[in-house]
Amino acid sequence: MQLENLEKIHQLGKTTVHALRGVSLTVREGEFTVVMGPSGSGKTTLLNLIGTLDKPTSGRALIDGEDIAKMNDGQLTRLRRHKIGFVFQFHNLIPVLTAFENVQLPLLTSRTKRREAEDRANELLDRVGLKERARHLPDELSGGEQQRVAIARALANRPRIILADEPTGDLDTQTGSEVVRMMYEVARQEHAAVVVVTHDPIIAERADRLLEMRDGRITEIVHEPLTGEKHAIRAIESVPPEPGRSLSQPN
Repeated sequence: MQLENLEKIHQLGKTTVHALRGVSLTVREGEFTVVMGPSGSGKTTLLNLIGTLDKPTSGRALIDGEDIAKMNDGQLTRLRRHKIGFVFQFHNLIPVLTAFENVQLPLLTSRTKRREAEDRANELLDRVGLKERARHLPDELSGGEQQRVAIARALANRPRIILADEPTGDLDTQTGSEVVRMMYEVARQEHAAVVVVTHDPIIAERADRLLEMRDGRITEIVHEPLTGEKHAIRAIESVPPEPGRSLSQPN
């Protein structure tokens, strides 16, 4: 995935709000990227643009080489269905479906053969440690278990990128830490990039890249992975992507 000079401007009456100001960023396959920052800094706007839930005022957002700003609604729906997975703070599981059925559903809506969909749902629930809870409804699961189902569901169609909005916001510290570890490990196994918006320092400690947003601009916090100690902060400028596999490049 590659973002190039993204701008997002909202007009609220006579007031102009610059939600994003020239954001450029490349996210690579398998990378766990964490975005932190105060409320109103542009984090959710950034996530919405990457997830094709909104379009930029200017600039480009490329996923597998496709500019989402130039896609119609049908193309965006197919992109979200096959290449983007979502994990939300409050799980958003369908309450009348079991854990297994919640994970299976996006596969069936993508016209995956039923037997293949069943095998994939069982495989993912096993990976997140919920094989024995597959036939339980969401209200029969703990908060952490529901979030693990949500992670499995997000990975069902083998997306290129997972977007997570405050995935531990509704969990206690220990459960949140376990969910983050699970999301990191399973996404890495699936070769999916992860972009997480959060205020949670536990998630920040797990980051391959730690970014900070303020006033619609993004900076990268360079830190030592083993200690978490911050060494420097540098602005992310609009520069050509480094050599290597990027999510803006097709398979």
